[in-house]
Amino acid sequence: MIQPTHYSNRILRPVRDWFVWLTLLLAIFLSMIPVGHLPGYPEWVALTLTFWCIREPFKVGMGAALLIGIVMDVSSASVMGQHSLAYVLLAFTANGLSRRILQFPLPQQALQILPLLLSTQLIMLATRMSVGSEFPGLTYFLESFTSALLWYPLTYLLLLPQYQPHEKDENRPI
Repeated sequence: MIQPTHYSNRILRPVRDWFVWLTLLLAIFLSMIPVGHLPGYPEWVALTLTFWCIREPFKVGMGAALLIGIVMDVSSASVMGQHSLAYVLLAFTANGLSRRILQFPLPQQALQILPLLLSTQLIMLATRMSVGSEFPGLTYFLESFTSALLWYPLTYLLLLPQYQPHEKDENRPI
């Protein structure tokens, strides 16, 4: 069987649980940076959560998404349940599509991540508008597009600790 050219022939180490939670915590801190109403600021939490739900669907799922959503709801003083609902649905969809998404090269993965991120924003917007907020404008959806553009570099950054060294160690069989 011929392997497609977009797959790497490098063997990845198993991801460590502390690294997954550290990156999710860092994403929460990046989302707390006070940028005001800067259009196009990436949705770091949704992007990182999507990455780990796709790469490690047995380690990061809807429970983690609920916990992270509650933290984001409290930290941003938004409608309680807004982030939680959106992130749980995002994790459910990303876990379900993980095998399919990983079959594609990174630019096509980013195109498949974009609807997930847009639907997450739509759920948060619908929740916010259901309690009386006004529509923030179409620039609100730029976050999803900038987050999808960051999929490529974020993938390499988050997989970096898992790469095996290129040089072969004679004492290890792999």
